[in-house]
Amino acid sequence: MNRRALMSLAILTAVAAAFVPAAAQTPTGAAKPRPAAAAKASKTPWGHPDLQGVWANNVATPLERPKELEGRATLTDEEVANLKAVAGRLFDGNGDAAFGDSVFLAALRTPKGYTSSDGQTGNYNSFWVIPREFDNRTSLVTEPDGKIPAMTPEAAKRAADVAAKRREAPIGAESLTLSLRCISFGLPNTFAGYNSTYQIIQTPDTVVILTEMIHDARIIPLDGRPHLPSNIRQWLGDSRGHWEGDTLVVETTNFVDQSFNGVSALRIQGDQNMYLTERFTRVGNSLQYAFTIDDPTMWTKKWTAMIPLQSIQEQLYEYACHEGNISMGGILRGARIYRVPGLFSAASADLPCQAPAVQPPQHAAAGGVAFKRTVFHRRNRAVDQPERVNVISRAALHQLELLQPAAESRLDSPGDRDSRRRSEITSRYCS
Repeated sequence: MNRRALMSLAILTAVAAAFVPAAAQTPTGAAKPRPAAAAKASKTPWGHPDLQGVWANNVATPLERPKELEGRATLTDEEVANLKAVAGRLFDGNGDAAFGDSVFLAALRTPKGYTSSDGQTGNYNSFWVIPREFDNRTSLVTEPDGKIPAMTPEAAKRAADVAAKRREAPIGAESLTLSLRCISFGLPNTFAGYNSTYQIIQTPDTVVILTEMIHDARIIPLDGRPHLPSNIRQWLGDSRGHWEGDTLVVETTNFVDQSFNGVSALRIQGDQNMYLTERFTRVGNSLQYAFTIDDPTMWTKKWTAMIPLQSIQEQLYEYACHEGNISMGGILRGARIYRVPGLFSAASADLPCQAPAVQPPQHAAAGGVAFKRTVFHRRNRAVDQPERVNVISRAALHQLELLQPAAESRLDSPGDRDSRRRSEITSRYCS
């Protein structure tokens, strides 16, 4: 596999060694990573604190403090033990997988059982998802008071508009989020337990942070150079780093406006005015990753969160997102069918037999018939497994499979061929 150069030749070999081939756009498996040997406080040969290695974010702590725990920054040891036990039962490999805050919230609110909130689309089985790590904190957000501040009125309206657009069938790929298009998960990325692994590589004047998810590489100069001109914008912004004692401080500006992606409880995207300050401090086998977001056109106050990354003795896997993104074709094909005037509603209203009602497809639901073959990787082993992408309800899937040729026929020539095909659909669906 050809690797793209991620930085200067001086560190190309180190960067290339970070990847182990394995088809991925899949969740990290349930096998728990082997913890690294006890780390000693150490320095690089040139005297900087040594942050190098592979770090994983598998923390279960929710981004914001749940309503049930308002006013409480921490849990008791007994409460933590109970949540861990409940999560172990809920996600023992036999039921639906949970992502993001859902693991903690399910253990807190629905101890008797968990069903995926993905609705018609289904979800991974929890067998494929790595166990999450519980600590005694009730939120990743530390300031102010465990909650993300309110959005400005303008940002709230923009977020509502984006949410409304997300409920419509997409016009094209550009209507979808950056993550669905396999471009980037943005900064900061708070997603845990799903390829949420990072490798840090250092040289005297540069730090490189490789992410397993969509294999982004952040190249951060430490030599004091100024930021790029404000008219040069990038998905991951323009980062500059410096040391404050044993803490690496990274300041990033010049973002592309990502507010069109919406404001997710898992991946936080600001607009072009976001100023991101990150602080990386090694404490034994943990790397305390704290970030502060200052975006006055998105939020009414600055806010800060801290994620404890754990050292693991593993390598990064290739995250072949674009290469395996077969679902994109299904999403756009389903949207094209749905936009044919009168055709989609006719499937449930005009057939001579009783047909289940079909709701208008949202982005994820419109994919219907997309499949891909993939290699799910659990840490230390790979399993060949067929994965169904964006599976909608059985009735809707059946109708989309039958209607697709009719839709394409109507788009091409709306004459006798369309009428003949409609008769075929009626016959097949009602048989």
